[in-house]
Amino acid sequence: MTKTPRKVLIVLYYWPPAGGPGVQRWLKFVKYLKDFNIQPTVFVPKNPHYPITDKSLEFEIPKHVEVTKSSIIEPYALAKIFSKKDTQSLSKGIIKAPKKQNFIQKALLYIRGNYFVPDARMFWIKPSVRRISKLLDKTNFDAIITTGPPHSLHRIGYCLKLKYPEIPWVADFRDPWVNIGYHKDLKLTPSSAEKHQQMEEEVLTTADQITVTSPSTRKEFQQKTAKPVSLITNGFDDTDVSFELDENFSLAHVGTLMSERNPENLWRVLAELVEEDEHFKNNLELKFIGQVSQNIIDSLRQYDLQKHSTFLGYLPHKDAQQQMFSAQVLLLIEKDLIQTQGIIPGKFFEYLQARRPILGVGPQDWDVAKLISKHKAGSAFDYEEISVLKNQIKTYFKAFMRGKLQVKSNNIKVYHRKALTEKLVDIVNGLN
Repeated sequence: MTKTPRKVLIVLYYWPPAGGPGVQRWLKFVKYLKDFNIQPTVFVPKNPHYPITDKSLEFEIPKHVEVTKSSIIEPYALAKIFSKKDTQSLSKGIIKAPKKQNFIQKALLYIRGNYFVPDARMFWIKPSVRRISKLLDKTNFDAIITTGPPHSLHRIGYCLKLKYPEIPWVADFRDPWVNIGYHKDLKLTPSSAEKHQQMEEEVLTTADQITVTSPSTRKEFQQKTAKPVSLITNGFDDTDVSFELDENFSLAHVGTLMSERNPENLWRVLAELVEEDEHFKNNLELKFIGQVSQNIIDSLRQYDLQKHSTFLGYLPHKDAQQQMFSAQVLLLIEKDLIQTQGIIPGKFFEYLQARRPILGVGPQDWDVAKLISKHKAGSAFDYEEISVLKNQIKTYFKAFMRGKLQVKSNNIKVYHRKALTEKLVDIVNGLN
């Protein structure tokens, strides 16, 4: 006898046509949940302000998924009146270095940090609670799942849990909350910082189950709550990308490069190699797929690397994957902060799938560095390392010149989206 599917309500902000990394995790979970006898209903905004859109992802929405939409008030639309360009950059996560911020940019950051707590989607909380309550009164759901950021969605989950304590609630954190790297850029007052602390604590101590994407975040949350905290990383899915390896010695970065993701040691090493080696100079190509801050562009000019740089902007997901598979080396760059030690970008797992050498630059004790080493997928360095970074790039280049630049990443099947969905299903089925 076939068991009746379990019903799960998933509250999301990022949903196709949203582009970027935020949409991938739950689009893929939703795709595979049916294989494990779970019927998802997705609750998403009707008129969101997505900083990046990718309409190609709309074709990946499974037909069996019920999608409920609710209107949202987006303050970014109002902020455009003052500065459209600055508002777009802020919504994309591109924040200029403090010394380069003008008055409007500083004001927008202050308003964002102190008048919109926990974030700019706070106006969606009460309407969503009302709309979802009507849905819960009509339909018996076995669990509610919220995912953030934006952490306003966890506030929705918190309010629903208080109203429907009998329905298990899973709070999924794709990034940390108060320890997220950009919090210090939001010019938070002590009162606003305290509000964030309080809201995070309420979520962590009220949800029945917490899921996170990195070991460091799991460790952080386990120190803050007695509730179970489970690790489910991001991953990769099947792909039919066709590609040929780049003819040049290409170093490709996919994703947003914010101001503080600026590895001066990498640019310096590349500039030195260009100066020292004519073959390196003639073959080097830096490819940037995604938004790049002006601070990064200025650094590339400072090291005379602009002539070797190609800026492709944001590409649809499949096109971005093609660039990953075609690159000789894949760059992975994170801010040099203690708070970013636990940030594992979603693209890292697609980098693994591409089986091209990964060159990472990030904070000391970075979770990504441990994974690169574990899976023999490349090399990672901190921002202070120069000679060892230079030697590694020279090693990669020598292998490239011989036509033998490759890696044999091992044991990566555990990051397939279906395998990760099975982990989620075990958690959902274990809820009372």
